Amino acid sequence: MKINRILVSQPAPAAIERSPFQELISKYGITVDFHPFIRVERVSVKEFRSQLIDILAHSAVIFTNRSSVDHFFQICEETWVAIPGTMKYFCVTEAVALYLQKYIVYRKRKIFFGKSTFADLVDIMAKHKEEKFLLPLPDPHKPEIPASLEKLKLKFTKLILSHTVSNDISGVDIKNYDIAVFYSPLEISTLKSCCPELPENLRLATFGNGTAVSAVDNGFNLSVMAPTPESPSMVNALDSFIKKLHAGEKVDYVVINKTDSDLQIKQDGKSTAKKTKPAVSPTAKKTPIKSKSA
Repeated sequence: MKINRILVSQPAPAAIERSPFQELISKYGITVDFHPFIRVERVSVKEFRSQLIDILAHSAVIFTNRSSVDHFFQICEETWVAIPGTMKYFCVTEAVALYLQKYIVYRKRKIFFGKSTFADLVDIMAKHKEEKFLLPLPDPHKPEIPASLEKLKLKFTKLILSHTVSNDISGVDIKNYDIAVFYSPLEISTLKSCCPELPENLRLATFGNGTAVSAVDNGFNLSVMAPTPESPSMVNALDSFIKKLHAGEKVDYVVINKTDSDLQIKQDGKSTAKKTKPAVSPTAKKTPIKSKSA
């Protein structure tokens, strides 16, 4: 089987040549199309006020992406909340921090940022335990983010500023693609609602354990999963998969074994998570999803 077209369930980058997928385009001569399966909608002023959160009662704001920056300052403007110059800003990356220039005078504010992950930012925040943090989040959001702050016993308030909803994908002809790439469980749900049965030629690739589990729970066979120790990024995982297919190698579907207390995702017989003792009876019988040929 030869891979010719890939569908990515994300917005198209401003410049495709700067996208990580450019590596696959150049290497294999494939076509990569982008079409977002979900979209983010900011909450209304009424919904914001129903949360009964006083923004000015906080001394610092945490931003995980640029959308959260836009939503925060837009809601402040619409509700006549004037952010004081003493407010501190903690951003997941420098790119998000620099985006603040759209709303504030950057050099006159106290701004902190991590290297690339939220874990990096949490290490910085741990040095500012006296602050009362405001954490703007979408609904739904990853529970790991507030959980990491709770673990450090930081004082923070969750503020829901947006909802992630399914997008209209009626214009996408899924059978024209060899691989479809997904990054969230909601994207998988959107796919399921419009296409309960996938074409035989289509291979699914997912990023993150939650997305992989959602794909399998919805009855889909999963061919590519990232991140793994061997493939830390989606492009790495796709490159490895495509290389094997083009070489005529047999590639098994990803197998997910789940118990109450552990989650293991395996591909080519290798585990991507540390196994823990299952919280089941020693006589309980496990029934993993059987591996099939991709």
